[in-house]
Amino acid sequence: MIIGLTYDLRSEYLKEGFSEEETAEFDQESTVEAIDHALQELDFKTDRIGHVRQMVNRLSYGDRWDIVFNICEGMYGIGREAQVPALLDAFNIPYTFSDPLVLSLTLHKGMTKRVIRDAGIPTPDFALVEREPDIYKVDLPYPLFVKPNAEGTGKGIDSKSKVNTFTELKGVCLSLLPRFASGLIVETYLPGREFTVAIAGTGDTARSLGVMEVILKDSAESYAYSYVNKEFCEENVIYQLAGDSAAKECEDVALAAWRCLNCRDAGRVDIRFDSDGNASFMEVNPLAGLHPKHSDLPIICNFQGIPYIALIRMIMDSAMKRKVAK
Repeated sequence: MIIGLTYDLRSEYLKEGFSEEETAEFDQESTVEAIDHALQELDFKTDRIGHVRQMVNRLSYGDRWDIVFNICEGMYGIGREAQVPALLDAFNIPYTFSDPLVLSLTLHKGMTKRVIRDAGIPTPDFALVEREPDIYKVDLPYPLFVKPNAEGTGKGIDSKSKVNTFTELKGVCLSLLPRFASGLIVETYLPGREFTVAIAGTGDTARSLGVMEVILKDSAESYAYSYVNKEFCEENVIYQLAGDSAAKECEDVALAAWRCLNCRDAGRVDIRFDSDGNASFMEVNPLAGLHPKHSDLPIICNFQGIPYIALIRMIMDSAMKRKVAK
């Protein structure tokens, strides 16, 4: 069985002139190497395809694969994560992780939270700011938290993201709007503990692989798991498994969100506690990072004694069930 690998290499985009921030979500060569090696250890034959444009060329030449292991984030548009799955659907080629609808929805934080809220899953109140006049329409009690509406890896988030006054809100929004075409989301600030839940499986078979608390050191940027804190996590962040009652509450919220959104195979859900001590949905990552040592999902698996190859096997087993069903 031939497994195609689709991915965005950060080094390739940097060579094309894109910035460090623009490429923050893309993968290192070592991540692709680790996935490739694990798949081969599982007795699959692998074929490295690359990013969406490279895949288009391969498809036009007539190349096909039994299934594609897809971790492409894409560069442009609100549907950037959905581009590879949509093309694979058009050619009836199975793939890992979520479908185009889910990946387009979950990249848009505001739309995701509307669905989550409608399902009765707790999430902080929010407002969208897509242009300057929207700043004046924000009607939420301070403090608030401001971040890009359709980015990951902490992009656009720093110690100024928590705002306590309208003046601060306006200043942060005017600074970020020119940088992020998808606009901003402004949320009620959650002051409590922060966790991320690793999930494997799809639908009723989805299960938690562990809950990890994210604790910022004194050296870290304040208030958030920001871009800088993630880039330099060894110096700025303490990771530890959650073993108290908070873990169960996080798992309940995370699995409810995962199933509500129809996410597949594996990923993460970020949870933070509000001022009343209740777990609240922040974000879902249905294309979670897979670097064996530096990405949150494998870190949780490492804490739990789950080898990297076992995580890749779980992902493939879940995706293969859809292939067999076809």
